[in-house]
Amino acid sequence: MKALDSLRAAYDYIRLILDIGILTFILYKAYELIVKTNGMQIIRAAVIVGAAYAASIFLHLDTLQWILTVMGPGLLIAFAIVFQPEMRKLFLKLGQSRWFAFGSRSKHTYVDSVLIAAEILSKQKRGMLVVFERHTKMDDILNTGTKLNADLSSSLLVTIFGMDTPLHDGACFVLGGKLLAAGCFLPLSEQYDIKKTFGTRHRAALGLSEVSDAVVLVVSEESGAISLAYDSKLHYDLTITELTKILENLLEITPDAYQVEDTIDESKAAV
Repeated sequence: MKALDSLRAAYDYIRLILDIGILTFILYKAYELIVKTNGMQIIRAAVIVGAAYAASIFLHLDTLQWILTVMGPGLLIAFAIVFQPEMRKLFLKLGQSRWFAFGSRSKHTYVDSVLIAAEILSKQKRGMLVVFERHTKMDDILNTGTKLNADLSSSLLVTIFGMDTPLHDGACFVLGGKLLAAGCFLPLSEQYDIKKTFGTRHRAALGLSEVSDAVVLVVSEESGAISLAYDSKLHYDLTITELTKILENLLEITPDAYQVEDTIDESKAAV
């Protein structure tokens, strides 16, 4: 009996640690999801209403308390309507998130092809927009362009964006070593505090990152800066080293999986 009582006492301590640990983990993941969308607006609005209700109770403001009590269900519906876009993004991110991720998969470094093309187009001051598809399926956006399903190469990307072809104004979609489609139209960002100097390509890259887990590479036609948009944020004017490191991490590419692209490096061939 003493051994059983000892186990029960030990479990009480373990249960407390598990309770706090699991709750902390859930709150942390929820915070990550909210920050990656614009869901903080929902939290601020809920906090304001909650603070008003708490103040009405503490200060005995019977009229205000009665109004908030009566209007409570209506306010919930109003929140759902007003913040519907933010809530949609929040639940979309929730469905995309992998809460437990152990290890990583090895893939080809097909990003080398994209980065070679990005460097060439950056020097030529030609715009470029490439979407690295991850877990979210975006067939509706793919259907707005021309499906290619071609082997990915820097030569092909330079041809699409370096010339005034019918496909150079849209975005290319990349998955693995395949160029799925080109000339695709992306949704523009809904953020109101974007720099006015950013053009349509940057707004489109940021817009897609707000509604999916895709990583979007964009080359500025004005400055030649190469940027990445992901998790509802735009990371402007990155170096090739920074781009490689970020893409390796986000696309789960390990250094030992590197294979040299079997194509001509136009930057060297032009010399």
